[in-house]
Amino acid sequence: MGFEALPDQCNVNRMTSDLSTYFPLRKARVHEVCGPGSLSFSAVVAAQTNDSVFWIREVWRPEVLNPVGLSTYIDPSKLLIAQVKDQTDGLAVMEEALRDGNLSLVVIELGEPISLTAGRRLQLAAKAGKTVGLCRIPEGVGSNAAETRWHCSPIFDRDDSTLQRWELIKNKSGTLGAWHVRWNTASRSLHVASPVVDPTRRLLQMGALVQRNALTC
Repeated sequence: MGFEALPDQCNVNRMTSDLSTYFPLRKARVHEVCGPGSLSFSAVVAAQTNDSVFWIREVWRPEVLNPVGLSTYIDPSKLLIAQVKDQTDGLAVMEEALRDGNLSLVVIELGEPISLTAGRRLQLAAKAGKTVGLCRIPEGVGSNAAETRWHCSPIFDRDDSTLQRWELIKNKSGTLGAWHVRWNTASRSLHVASPVVDPTRRLLQMGALVQRNALTC
C-alpha cells in the first residue's frame, strides 16, 4: 500500500502536501484519532501493516465491528477482536498486547479520558514491543502522552464517498498539518488530493491576491 498524489484541482489555499512525513504512523508509539472519520482512519492504518491487527472493544458497545465490512482495507481473517468488560480491562489488554511484540498494530476504542500514567504505560509497552498503538477517542478527549492525535471527518463528494479531511492536531515530534485524502479500494492505497475550493471563494481569494500585489508594487 502507498500514496499517490492526485492532480491539483486548485492551487489557491493549498494544504500541507507531504503527508508521508507523518503517515504511516511512527512505530513503537501510541497515537490517537477522533472525529466521525476515525473508523476509516483506523482501517487505513490497519491496511498499512499488511499483518494481523488486534482490535479491543468494550462488550457493552451497541455497534458491531464486522471484519467483512473492513475487507476493502484488510483481509478479514487478519482482524482479531477482543471484547473486554470495561475500559480498565481494555487498557490492561492493550498494554500486554503492545509489549508482546508479535502484533504490528493494536487498536482500542476508548469512551473516557485516560490518565497521564496510563498513557505513559502504553507508550512504554509500545516501545518495548516495537508495536504501533492506536486509540479511537471521543472528540475533546486525549492523553498528553499520545505521540500524535488526528481529527478525521468525511467530505461530501457526489463521485467519491471515501474523500476525507485528515488533520494532525497534536504532534510531539514535529509540526501540524491537514490533508484531503481518498481511499482507492482497487489498489488498497491512500491518495492525497488537493481541496476543492468554491468558485466564488476562489475568485475572492484571487482578487485579494491581485490587490495585495498591486499595493506592494
